[in-house]
Amino acid sequence: MSKHAEPEISIFGRRLREARQRIGMPQDKLGVEIGLDEGSSSARISRYETGKHEAPYATAQKLAKALGIPVAYLYCDDDRLAELILKLGIAKKKQICEVEAILGYDL
Repeated sequence: MSKHAEPEISIFGRRLREARQRIGMPQDKLGVEIGLDEGSSSARISRYETGKHEAPYATAQKLAKALGIPVAYLYCDDDRLAELILKLGIAKKKQICEVEAILGYDL
């Protein structure tokens, strides 16, 4: 008998699960929040989280909005940078300006 290897969880899937669990939102509720059918929403979110299906970018944007996170967080492959993206995404405008000043970033 041959064993089938489980698909490796994608960065997107891992970040999606982390963000969802961070706010305590069940998979089915998240699916409904982004407009999925209530009967299949949990399974669809599970497939995104496990890497069995890849979410189209428009869906990723809806997921990020429902979770209150920047969409870039879902795709960032560096854990430290992902956390910075997350923190900047929820920071207040004054805090963002302070970070920009430190980095020498001028809009």
